[in-house]
Amino acid sequence: MKNCLVTGGKGFIGSHLVNFLRGKGHYVRCVDVSPTSILETREHEFICGDLRQFSTAYSALQGIDWVFNLAANMGGIGYITELNAPIMRDNALINLNVLEAARILDVERIFFSSSACAYNRDLQKAEQCEPLKESDVLPAHPDSAYGWEKLFSEFVYKSFEEDYGLNVRIARFHNIYGDHCVFEGGQEKAPAALCRKVIESTDSMRIWGDGKQTRSFLYVSDCVEAVYRLMSSTFSDPVNIGTSDLISIDDLALLFQKFAGKKLRLIHDLDMPQGVRGRNADISLAKCVLNWEPTVSLDVGMKKLYDWISDQLPLV
Repeated sequence: MKNCLVTGGKGFIGSHLVNFLRGKGHYVRCVDVSPTSILETREHEFICGDLRQFSTAYSALQGIDWVFNLAANMGGIGYITELNAPIMRDNALINLNVLEAARILDVERIFFSSSACAYNRDLQKAEQCEPLKESDVLPAHPDSAYGWEKLFSEFVYKSFEEDYGLNVRIARFHNIYGDHCVFEGGQEKAPAALCRKVIESTDSMRIWGDGKQTRSFLYVSDCVEAVYRLMSSTFSDPVNIGTSDLISIDDLALLFQKFAGKKLRLIHDLDMPQGVRGRNADISLAKCVLNWEPTVSLDVGMKKLYDWISDQLPLV
């Protein structure tokens, strides 16, 4: 059993990972700038602190074997489109501080949560896009500051591995969703936002963009299983963690309408950000090196999300 640290452990994926690791019998320390989470976590030890400060990172990594670094300033498409400088600054500071503390304290292994936003925008111009392979990240041309920060951080992690022998694991997440997530306030992701709109609407609902943009989505329980397998493996290059089940935003809205028993008119707001035209994941490498593939289908996972959010909101 390992002494594990989950940074950002009160966030969406982090809170699920904390409980997953605890279920595996590991000692789990959690550090987050927020003292609370939507999902109740079962860590052994909690540190409330800001990882933009090196002293917080150094204190949090004391006595740790495995570091799962999920701490980040991030949100949905509206959030990452509007806030460029804070995202670049905050996330660069977090990653550099955690890495430097890991180097000084000689931790056994460190995981970094990268993103599909790191991929070249020129490969994401079609709705029925080719699934992105890990090698497609270069030549570099992310479509957002958030994507550039993730790609930069990947190179920083690999540099610490090459120069200092730090044992690094990197996953590129492709649209992770599930219960106990943010679903309002501006930092929510597309599935939660669409689900909330369906629940709160009676006649029509607003869609950002023309609704034809496509994405693939991975349920959070499959995500944390993949992260654990990657951390337990000997593979140190970036790996896609996602699915290849592509769906348009309009079709996702219609799926939530089916769950709600509603038929709402879709109003498309072309002035709002919608990101790349299409993004899909090639998970061949994850299947090969991790013996992993998703187990929760899109219909089942989105129904779980709908049921959870509907419990949080009054039905209309």
